[in-house]
Amino acid sequence: MDYYKESLKLHIKSKGKLAVVSKVPLENKDDLSLAYTPGVAQPCLEIKQNPEDIYKYTSKGNTVAVITDGSAVLGLGNIGAKASLPVMEGKAVLFKAFGDIDAVPVCIETQDTEEIIHIIKNISAGYGGINLEDISAPRCFEIEERLKAEMDIPVFHDDQHGTAIVTTAALLNALKIVGKKMEEIKVVISGAGAAGVAIANMLMGMGLKHILVCNSKGILCDDAQSDLDPQRKKLAQITNPGMLRGTLSEAIKGADVFVGVSAPNVLTGEDIKNMNPDPIIFAMSNPEPEVDPEVAKAAGARVIGTGRSDYPNQINNVLVFPGVFKGALVARAKQITEEMKQAAAYALAGMVSDEELKPEYILPSPLRKDAADAVAKAVAGAWKK
Repeated sequence: MDYYKESLKLHIKSKGKLAVVSKVPLENKDDLSLAYTPGVAQPCLEIKQNPEDIYKYTSKGNTVAVITDGSAVLGLGNIGAKASLPVMEGKAVLFKAFGDIDAVPVCIETQDTEEIIHIIKNISAGYGGINLEDISAPRCFEIEERLKAEMDIPVFHDDQHGTAIVTTAALLNALKIVGKKMEEIKVVISGAGAAGVAIANMLMGMGLKHILVCNSKGILCDDAQSDLDPQRKKLAQITNPGMLRGTLSEAIKGADVFVGVSAPNVLTGEDIKNMNPDPIIFAMSNPEPEVDPEVAKAAGARVIGTGRSDYPNQINNVLVFPGVFKGALVARAKQITEEMKQAAAYALAGMVSDEELKPEYILPSPLRKDAADAVAKAVAGAWKK
């Protein structure tokens, strides 16, 4: 199927992918009086008296805003708020299909950090959670951190943490196959954007000790020659204390795991041959991965994962964000903590039994709708009030 051509037809025919559907009947004047005036005044007064009752009388507790400024959309880059709307609608469809959560696209016509923070804080009353989407680094780090500190509902930048959670789950199972431990392996990450930074931080929180992160200029290094923003500077300090410099090919020597969230064809078969025995390759750039899976396999990769659906082991955020928000909303969590993210990763990895586990099957299919419930249960259980 020509997905680009057929997708255009789908969007034209349906005029977008979302609609608002009422939960209550509206057949007569009594229905009208209950759903709207005069009856609606009573729940308004109840909420005025006790603001927490908004969760009792409205849909806030199951509604998430999917918010973007259109600055880092999929593989399309900075295409702006209007052009990002089809993606945000698609995200809302996934929320509903996999988590039974009502999600509302909010596309903001500014890329000013302070203005975005101000807007989100002041439209948040009707939402139980905020899913930040496709906001470019490094602004995405400050936006999320500020909102988490200043709001009392969960804020989650999926490009960062959704990717980190599903990558961690995949690695937990891949390590079982190759018989290695997290604290013993060396990991190289290609890509120091939102996803790369979050993956590195989460893996270190899971016990990883040896890690190098590379951007287009080579290994992140905090020395006199570097010009890094605060997030990447901090990352360079904790991942590269020896201040090594060099290319990705030099970083990968003696590594056990490669994680790619960067650009197509940056890794070669020769690079993989220079890794430790039974290398794990997660080449997640879309639509073209950092290395062709067939090239990786021929070079000796033991476990291979990509972001694509036409290869085994698709490492896809849809396995994560519906369940993370479902669990957070059920628990009435005020934020999504590191413990909740780790619980989500373990729950997702645990969906593949020891009997099922093999190099071509380290994660459940992204179409498995029970993944959200498994993740939600773990996330809700990990919330500490």
